[in-house]
Amino acid sequence: MTNHQPPATTLYLIPTVLAEDTAQQVLPPQVLEVIGQVDHFFVENVRTARRFISSLRLGKVIDELTFFELTKDTPEFETYEQLRQLPAGSTAGIISEAGCPGVADPGAVAVGLAHQLGYTVVPLVGPSSILLALMASGMSGQSFAFHGYLPIDKVQRRKTIQQLEQNASQRHQTQLFMETPFRNNQLLEAVLEACHPDTRLCIACNLTAPDQLIRTLAIKSWKQQKPDLHKKPTIFLLG
Repeated sequence: MTNHQPPATTLYLIPTVLAEDTAQQVLPPQVLEVIGQVDHFFVENVRTARRFISSLRLGKVIDELTFFELTKDTPEFETYEQLRQLPAGSTAGIISEAGCPGVADPGAVAVGLAHQLGYTVVPLVGPSSILLALMASGMSGQSFAFHGYLPIDKVQRRKTIQQLEQNASQRHQTQLFMETPFRNNQLLEAVLEACHPDTRLCIACNLTAPDQLIRTLAIKSWKQQKPDLHKKPTIFLLG
């Protein structure tokens, strides 16, 4: 007598664009194929996710899709129940607000829960601002650490930046961090004030966009040619 197990539910980790109108350049065909097959999506922002899927012109009827909001404030039990109630053998996807889900992104919560539920988790290839910045920085790709957002408090932020600079120097480890785009210029000023003149800083801004900026210079050189990073998604790297 054969014991038939129900087919496993599959959760796809679906990358999205970092810059508008770049899907054809940065997303592999497999990503578009999967989006065309999935009807349940966990997304950080429903409005932008709907707009993103519509822009791909895959023939999907947006109002027939199911979207579950998944932000840093979403209760874990809520996401667990939404995942648990997916039909056996069905497919669902996680779409980040930008780049790859699960990396510096609340989608990681859903991925962890999917593993608990015995679902199949499938990451798809796509743009990651963290890896693209690291690749283009000329700094160590053998040892690196991503710290996300630094403290907003000026005193604590300065201490953190100096600690990251020390880590970069003593461990030969690239230090990556970021800020909310409208506070980028303030963070740049803090880095330039806190770091040694010869410390290397890479600024990777508006990655994959036509106006992207990726440049690595010493702190003393950046002080003479500060870029305007206001409202432009940026990754900062110390090495």
